[in-house]
Amino acid sequence: MGELRFDGGRVCLDLVATRVARPVGERLDRAERVVEWAYGTGLVPPGTPVDADAGWTQGLTDLRTLLEALVGAQLTGAPPPQDAVARLNDLARVAPPAPRAVLAEDGTLTRALAAPPDAAALLAAVARDAVDLFTDPVARSQLRRCEGENCALVYLDTSRGRRRRWCSSEVCGNRERVARHRRRTAPALRNA
Repeated sequence: MGELRFDGGRVCLDLVATRVARPVGERLDRAERVVEWAYGTGLVPPGTPVDADAGWTQGLTDLRTLLEALVGAQLTGAPPPQDAVARLNDLARVAPPAPRAVLAEDGTLTRALAAPPDAAALLAAVARDAVDLFTDPVARSQLRRCEGENCALVYLDTSRGRRRRWCSSEVCGNRERVARHRRRTAPALRNA
């Protein structure tokens, strides 16, 4: 159901983006999609074995639910739910596999993991990213919800002047420009 996008600016926000808002749907509906997400976000370097199963899917969707609560609180100025903060801290306690530099055949260094990740390690990496985001006042203040019609993605606005309106200029921004053009030209076509 839909392509996985990585426009949030943080891994934890890319997890939040895996829920389809309108119509409601699920992008992490099977283990293969979890693996695709883990590679696509860069959490797991390509080629690293990932033995995901339904437990991984459930763990990530549960973490996403608590991240949605934390993001929602931040965007509305409400205090963060204490149970979500406690669960986030519990998840972040697990040590993810250590990254390491590996010499590639062409002589450049590439990133690898010291061991293949398990579900708890993957959840810990996302939870630690969320802890970093929500405890950094500057990053926290950059959280925005996309203004695109039918889009509920959340992203970090790091643009100059903090005027970014869409999760992606190429996707939601382009849709808005096309819609604006149609609204301007529709009256002219009706009067012709």
